[in-house]
Amino acid sequence: MTRATETISIALLLSSLYLAAYLRLIPFPEKIQEEIIPILPFWGLVSFGSYLLFSLGWGIVTFRDTEEAYKELVVEIETAKRELRGKGVDVD
Repeated sequence: MTRATETISIALLLSSLYLAAYLRLIPFPEKIQEEIIPILPFWGLVSFGSYLLFSLGWGIVTFRDTEEAYKELVVEIETAKRELRGKGVDVD
């Protein structure tokens, strides 16, 4: 099973479980049904966004751990600056 197929399968499973809970096919206490179930998609979206921001931040914090990529990127930046200066663009 490919990663995309796995992700789609999990998403369909979770959305069908949520829909069953939202339509009261799965019995829950009234307080959970009225106060928690309606905000679960928003909570999931916020949690997923938080995870993505953490992953991005961690990648930025540990960027210098990959010395070859860092040196290659610095060389590419200097090359781009030289080319832009050659075309008369102020890059500083």
